[in-house]
Amino acid sequence: MSNTTSGQRFAIVDIETTGTSYKSGKITEVAIIIHDGRGIVDEFTTLINPEQKIDYRIQQLTGISDRMVAEAPKFYEVARQIVEITEDCIFVAHNVSFDYNFIRQEFMSLGYDYQREKLCTVKLSRKLIPFHKSYSLGNICADLNIENPHRHRAYGDARATTTLFEMLLSIDPNLTGLPLQGLSSSLKPEVIRALPEACGVYYFLDDEHNIIYVGKSKNIHSRVLSHLSNCTTKRALEMKNKVAHIDYELTGNELIALLLESHEIQRHLPVYNRAQRRTMFNFGLFSHLDDDGYLNLKLCKLDDCDGQAPLTTFNSMQAGKNFLFQLCEDYQLCQKLCHLYHTHGSCFQYKIKECHGACIGEESPDHYNARVQQVIERYEYSQPSFLLLGDGRTSEECSVVWVEQGRYHGFGFAPRDINGYDQIGYLKEAVKPYTENKYVHSILRSHLEKCPARSIIPLSDNERM
Repeated sequence: MSNTTSGQRFAIVDIETTGTSYKSGKITEVAIIIHDGRGIVDEFTTLINPEQKIDYRIQQLTGISDRMVAEAPKFYEVARQIVEITEDCIFVAHNVSFDYNFIRQEFMSLGYDYQREKLCTVKLSRKLIPFHKSYSLGNICADLNIENPHRHRAYGDARATTTLFEMLLSIDPNLTGLPLQGLSSSLKPEVIRALPEACGVYYFLDDEHNIIYVGKSKNIHSRVLSHLSNCTTKRALEMKNKVAHIDYELTGNELIALLLESHEIQRHLPVYNRAQRRTMFNFGLFSHLDDDGYLNLKLCKLDDCDGQAPLTTFNSMQAGKNFLFQLCEDYQLCQKLCHLYHTHGSCFQYKIKECHGACIGEESPDHYNARVQQVIERYEYSQPSFLLLGDGRTSEECSVVWVEQGRYHGFGFAPRDINGYDQIGYLKEAVKPYTENKYVHSILRSHLEKCPARSIIPLSDNERM
């Protein structure tokens, strides 16, 4: 296959749904295949519980029944994975509007504005391989001898679409080349070509060298290309036209990129970040002890939290409520004490024997609080004071994040081969102070959930400040 020169990645997507309208239907299965223009580099597929009945005709077509999806994750449980795996990618599908609109609608219900540049293999096929009688996926695959033994299942159709996409790419390797229309005359193509395919934070500046946008990516080159080829919204076109200079800072790993991006946005308040950041992490889950000795969980706006660190954060109140309802079910918590059910008496769950009666004093605070504490421990740092190590910008260094008594101090870079009796002291000295903001706790906690234990150095009392 011919290599593309853009460094662009593609998310080739197929979904199955409960019906044909994204306004009333829901997703039952999703498959995403990541392609870098040379081959497949990643995959994700799962059934999804749509929380509604699947139309009988759809069941007959796809073979996906209500029973099959009953124990599958709900969309909000896989939403983060979908965002992350499609980041910096062009969204590709056969009849792309169908798949894209369904996925975008699912995210809108969670309060998240999901946007990706789109590419339709139906339109590309009509352009590059004309004169076929039909361009439906089944018919065009039959014409081109593309095998698909799992027709009308998300992964089978996604693999068939991937094979078709590779054929189209071999005909026109530059079919997604960067459109120069709308770019500032001050932005030189060689600047774009010189951007590194490495992890870091990038800055868009206007003609007066004002920072107008800050972003992060595991692949700066690919992500910037995605921005500059985005023509989907008025805001994207406007920003694209104003970008006169591009700067960047390598970070070595995604955690440092997230922390630096968060700091730089708070510091510079770029005009094209403001609306985006207002929709992110605006709500948090907090705990407090009530007058009767029961631990309560409550959703609040982060601006109303009086400096208390949230256990976890959400893009919308509804996303938080969905999450909290699930916690109540998983840990047998009282909806009244989680501020989901407002009444002077017992909660409704008590009446149907799904609450042990903490809301009316039948269950003791000690017994109830033990289960709430299990939830709290899921979201607190595993230890209050620690250093967190990661990959550096070169093979000779490592990154260092410092947390002391639950408070973030900052990050820096140190030689990877530091050892000896004062190793902790040297690592701390490498840390540059950064101010904690309302996103840092969520960023660190999310990273700690998946990072290896060997990258965490707990700090004993005599190693603290």
